[in-house]
Amino acid sequence: MSVHKSKKRKTTQEVTADTSKPTAVFKPAKGRQHTVSIALPGSIIANVATPDLKSRLAGQIARACAVFCVDEVVIFDDGQAEVGPPEHDGYTAFRDPNFFLYHVLSYLETPPHLRKALFPMHPDLKTAGALPSLDMPHHLRGDEWCPYREAIAIRQKKNADGTFGTLLDCGLPQHVYLPVVMEEKTRVTVKLPEHAPSSGGEVSCQAVSPDAPREEAGYYWGYSVRQAPSLSSIFTECPHDGGYDMSIGTSERGIPVSSVLADDESHVAPEWNHLLIVFGGVAGLEAALSSDTELLEAGVTDPKELFDRYVNLVPGQGSRTIRTEEAVWAGLTALRPLVDIRNAV
Repeated sequence: MSVHKSKKRKTTQEVTADTSKPTAVFKPAKGRQHTVSIALPGSIIANVATPDLKSRLAGQIARACAVFCVDEVVIFDDGQAEVGPPEHDGYTAFRDPNFFLYHVLSYLETPPHLRKALFPMHPDLKTAGALPSLDMPHHLRGDEWCPYREAIAIRQKKNADGTFGTLLDCGLPQHVYLPVVMEEKTRVTVKLPEHAPSSGGEVSCQAVSPDAPREEAGYYWGYSVRQAPSLSSIFTECPHDGGYDMSIGTSERGIPVSSVLADDESHVAPEWNHLLIVFGGVAGLEAALSSDTELLEAGVTDPKELFDRYVNLVPGQGSRTIRTEEAVWAGLTALRPLVDIRNAV
């Protein structure tokens, strides 16, 4: 009979890594002119039963956008959910799921120190405060210094020489001064000195475009949100000059997503400036097309005609359906190499 020697389990383990602070803090490398946008239908909210679950779904979408540095989210109407006036208390998720998703995503993108002033109490946001934090680079703590910040106008200030400016709250212990008169509760992106002042005196700043942190320094600065009344308006109302120069539609009837990364005719070269990835709802992009009169009148019969690439995100999927919130995570993961290669150019 063999004799088994018991080994004494170690009760302590030497930890060499400093786990007191996150190690994945976003570090800008260089200015970035290109952008990544996603589009999805608000009808996915209508497919969820309870208000709490509706908010959680919006939170999942917002988390994916933050993790993968999405610059724009388009909420489009695919005609698969009835739209009407809000309920008597103002709650919109059951009557206008497109607006509800837009509302919650906008709230979550806003830095916490601005939310109270920019978003009055609303039934749509009743449980949004309990959703996981996005913790994006522009969601700065009061003791963190960054040359860019999101701010809100507090009040006007008269200077000794008789000129007027505006005091802003940008999440720092002290207000900052902008030498421009602005209306109270106006959100503005500001540029501060490169380094924090040694004294605790007043800090002056300048107003810049919301794109400046990304274009000038390479920061990921959150996502913008817009609503589109149809599938076609995703493209026709694009905010970029020249539109999206690389569009990818997602469907189980598309080519394998790996094809856009392979060295063949479906390969996507790292030359695009504005990438758009469009996800369908429960009934897919075919349903969105069938509800778009402009596209139908133009003779479009297959949604893949609208895109530069039409891809299947999970070939050989085991489940009969992939939910849109799952497709967003799967799609942004699968297509991340396209962004990494473009970033390196």
